[in-house]
Amino acid sequence: MDAALRTQTQAEVAPYLQTLESLVKIESGSRDLEGLRKLSTVVAERLRQAGMQVELKPTRAPDFHPQLKGAELGQMVYATKTGHGAKKVLLIAHMDTVYPRGMGAKQPFRIDGDRAYGLGIADDKQGVALILHVVDLLARNGFADYAQLGVLINGDEEVGSPGSGAFLTQLGGEYDAVFSFEGGGSATADGRDMVRLATSSIAIVEMKVTGKASHAGSAPHLGRNALYELSHQMLKSRQFGDPAKGLQINWTVANAGGSRNVIPAEATAIADVRSLTNADLDLMETALKKSIEEKLIPDTKTELTFYRSRPAFVSNAASRALADHAKQLYAGLNLPMDVRERATGGGTDAAFAGLRPKGGVLESFGLRGFGAHSNDDEYILVSNIAPRLYLATRMVMDTGRGQVRW
Repeated sequence: MDAALRTQTQAEVAPYLQTLESLVKIESGSRDLEGLRKLSTVVAERLRQAGMQVELKPTRAPDFHPQLKGAELGQMVYATKTGHGAKKVLLIAHMDTVYPRGMGAKQPFRIDGDRAYGLGIADDKQGVALILHVVDLLARNGFADYAQLGVLINGDEEVGSPGSGAFLTQLGGEYDAVFSFEGGGSATADGRDMVRLATSSIAIVEMKVTGKASHAGSAPHLGRNALYELSHQMLKSRQFGDPAKGLQINWTVANAGGSRNVIPAEATAIADVRSLTNADLDLMETALKKSIEEKLIPDTKTELTFYRSRPAFVSNAASRALADHAKQLYAGLNLPMDVRERATGGGTDAAFAGLRPKGGVLESFGLRGFGAHSNDDEYILVSNIAPRLYLATRMVMDTGRGQVRW
């Protein structure tokens, strides 16, 4: 254990909480461009103060995205600092949340014992704050024994990173190590600190059924009920997937009709698909396209779009070496660390960085927390701040110096 750094990280808890409060107070939903611009400006200035060169990079969803269709998205904050060490290290997190503007008043920042509450605090403002303080600690200690230190904070992760994913993949091929600061474990009584070597792949399925309108009272037989056909197609897919592979489909959004007394001529639905591997998404797409060939109602038309939103994160030897080193560092603090090698349904930006990696990618450098995506119960553990700051700072130092080998 580096005793001096341990003392510094313990003293950093109060300043960290001040930073975290300032980030939580700025609402930054994925479609709240004003809030994201304000937050990105704050993050950029903090990184400049730590001696980094900063770029604000605009992003936009691709035109073929099934929901966003070319929409402007939150800008990325990309910062770099050149050193004189052996390896290039990149730290990533996201500043967007799932919440609409106005919900911040219902979940303001507050500390209650060992819990710090706030909107988006666990997912992922704690990760942004950790990166800012890791960079600060390195700068204050005059540490530059890395070839390059990079920071990438994006604003579209909660909608699948359609604007930032390609850049994350590019950076993954340029840096020797990428550390992603999503939450580092559950804050429940039986929770443990962890790092991840796997996350799920995610796809968006959009189904559209076209039928024929008719009077629902006097001539329903002349119509072709698109809602009935859509329901039929969705229910058939309940049996698709394979729990052993983590392959699943869940229909989450549906719309049909506009008048109570009219047989609906159109109906649409959107599904969320998850898998442990990228290849298994092909199985789901094939099964769905085959299934819609069989109809409940003749003369209806069913169209299906299968959009691969986020790849799976699959580890390599370099990732496993980084995970082993993180576990050893935590043992030096007399703390347990789990290395999770199987995805549990969540998808993160580590997957984009790990598509064509130069070296290793490791997920879950953030704090233990609870209640992500909830509207009144999201918190992180205050007692987790110092050990996680120590872990992340040491991982940058040891990796930058070339002490982690693969």
